[in-house]
Amino acid sequence: MSEMLEWLKYLILGMIQGFTEPIPISSSGHLIIAQNLLGMEQHGLSFEIMTNTASLIAILFIYREVITRLVKNGFGYVKTKETQYKSDFNFILYIIIGSIPAGVIGVLFKDKIEEVFSTSLTTVAIALLVTGVALWLIRNFRGVKRDGDLSVKDAIIVGLAQAVALIPGISRSGSTVIASIATGMKQDTALRYSFMLYIPVSLGGVVLGLSDIISDPELQALWLPYLISFVTSLVVTYFSMRWFMGIMEKGNLHYFSYYCFLVGALILIFM
Repeated sequence: MSEMLEWLKYLILGMIQGFTEPIPISSSGHLIIAQNLLGMEQHGLSFEIMTNTASLIAILFIYREVITRLVKNGFGYVKTKETQYKSDFNFILYIIIGSIPAGVIGVLFKDKIEEVFSTSLTTVAIALLVTGVALWLIRNFRGVKRDGDLSVKDAIIVGLAQAVALIPGISRSGSTVIASIATGMKQDTALRYSFMLYIPVSLGGVVLGLSDIISDPELQALWLPYLISFVTSLVVTYFSMRWFMGIMEKGNLHYFSYYCFLVGALILIFM
C-alpha cells in the first residue's frame, strides 16, 4: 500500500512538472509547493533532471519542424549566402546569443544563487507575485517584430531575463515570454523564441547533470517512481504546451497573472 502511495505521489509530481513547465507560473516553484504538501523531500538533482528531460523531449517534438527548418536554412546560408536563408540564420545566432547569459551564470553561480535565494515557500510566493506583476504590465502589449526582425539587443535582453529564472520560483518561460513581448515581438514569435532558448539551456543542464544521475544512491530504489514521473511529464508537457500556444495566440496571457497573484497570496497567508 505504501509503495502504491509513493507511485501516486511521483505521478502527481510528473503531472505538475509537465503542466507547469511550458506556462509562465514556474514549474520549480510548483514542485516545491507540491513536495511540501505531499510530505516529500528530494535529495540530489536526479528527479529534477529526468523530469526536465521529459519536458524537453516534448518541446522538441512540438517544434521539430521549426528546428529542422532552422538547421537546414542555417547551413544553407553558410554554404550559399543566399538571402532567402538569412532570416533563419540570424534567428539561430540570436538563439545562441540569448542562451549565453543563463548558460554562463548557471555554470558559475547556480549553487550560490540557490543558496542566497532559498527554495522556501516564501521565496516561491514572492517569485509568483513578481511574475504576476510582470505579466500584468505587458498584458496589453501587441508587438510587431517577427522572426526576421529580431536584433542582438533583443537577444541579450531576453537572454538576461532567462538568467533571472535561475532564481528558484521564477518561471523560465514566463521571464522569456514577458521579455520577448516587452521588446516588441509578436505573440507567436515571442513564444517560439522563448522555447528555442529553452532547448540549448535544457540540453546543457541534462549533459551537466548526467554525473548526478549516475552517482545518485537512490536511483536504484526509485527508478520506477522516477520512470512514472518521466513518462507523465513527457505526455502532460505536450498537451500543456499545445494549450499554452492557443492561449498565446488569443493574447490571453494576463490570465496567468491572476493565478500568480492568487497562489502567491495563499502561500504567504496559509503556508
